[in-house]
Amino acid sequence: MITKALKQGLGLVCVLAVLSGCSSSSTQDDAVNSDVTTGTSEAETVNTVAAVELQSVVYFEYDKSMLAGETRAVLIAHAEALIASPRSVRLEGHADERGTREYNMALGERRANAVRDFLVLQGVDSSLLESISYGEERPAIMGSSENAYEQNRRVEIK
Repeated sequence: MITKALKQGLGLVCVLAVLSGCSSSSTQDDAVNSDVTTGTSEAETVNTVAAVELQSVVYFEYDKSMLAGETRAVLIAHAEALIASPRSVRLEGHADERGTREYNMALGERRANAVRDFLVLQGVDSSLLESISYGEERPAIMGSSENAYEQNRRVEIK
């Protein structure tokens, strides 16, 4: 029993180390400097961030729960908004219809937890985040095409 808990704890530490190592090292100063060099006004920058924040769905590759680069950018914007204005958020993990019901429930949970862990690493209070998996039970698009599969491999931020 202790060995299993120890293995899980070490696994979590490894995942968190990898995620923190993969995070961007750019700072807010870089964003300010780029605004000055490109002539972008503060209002335009706020509108750009707001547009990214509006994206409340992040997508995953087939049978994966790793976050892609563009997903991290969306989640960083969400993290900044949650730090500035804390509120409860539900992270709903989904999978496409391939695989067993049990496997897809577990995959949806891994995806939701990956998003949750990333947000916590960005400084979001973990007590504000709830992860839930729906597996293949609530598809965004019905069908058995690759397009439908791509749309169904997701985490919705609500």
